Amino acid sequence: MFALANKVAIVTGASSGIGRATAKLFTEQGAKLVVAARRQAELEALVAEIEDAAGTAIALAGDVRDEAYAKALVDLAVGRFGGLDIAFNNAGSVGQMGPVPDMLLKTWHETIDTNLTGAFIGAKYQVPALLERGGGSLIFTSSFVGRTAGIPGMAAYAAAKAGLIGLTQVLAAEYGAQGLRVNALLPGGTDTPGATTTTPEARAFVEGIHALKRMAQPQEIARSALYLASDASSFTTGTALFADGGVSINRT
Repeated sequence: MFALANKVAIVTGASSGIGRATAKLFTEQGAKLVVAARRQAELEALVAEIEDAAGTAIALAGDVRDEAYAKALVDLAVGRFGGLDIAFNNAGSVGQMGPVPDMLLKTWHETIDTNLTGAFIGAKYQVPALLERGGGSLIFTSSFVGRTAGIPGMAAYAAAKAGLIGLTQVLAAEYGAQGLRVNALLPGGTDTPGATTTTPEARAFVEGIHALKRMAQPQEIARSALYLASDASSFTTGTALFADGGVSINRT
């Protein structure tokens, strides 16, 4: 039920963390992948690992804020593998944190563009290709931040991640009748290179706000992405799926 044999997927933000773990898991389940991120060397290393494990992947480096790059990723999937069945728009960045009155407009735009506009641009080109194959699964990485928690200093990030849920719901309603499922995945604190846990005290705080009293490993979030990508979630669309270790409900 979780198998992705004969499926073609795009995974953005694939050079590290959740994206990297998801790319490896998708190929283990049989998918052919186009992996995307800004860092060419890290993508090439990922492709080598996938190929060493008898998987199939190709890398294309670029910036998800670039519309030409979004189109090129879809063109590569279609040209190399014959179509597109799954798109995991995972690329994102916390951005510069701070109070709203002190935030530069440039900083606001950088965070919104990376997390929200980049996902919109990706979907703009992914949706027609997905529909061409009969629907498939479109997934966005959102967050509990902006959904169930307001964390000081994270206004731009929260706004972007909340916006992704709205985008998810509209696309799910627009294209459900054509077989396209659209969902948002909301991770909790995850132990990735980009995590803002720079000191033992900061890490202990982040772990403590979760009901499970720990952070997720990227592979744990990847398994939730696999659920949304696979036929296991065939009647799931328009959802905000929490994989957050209980941070949204924890009060201890």
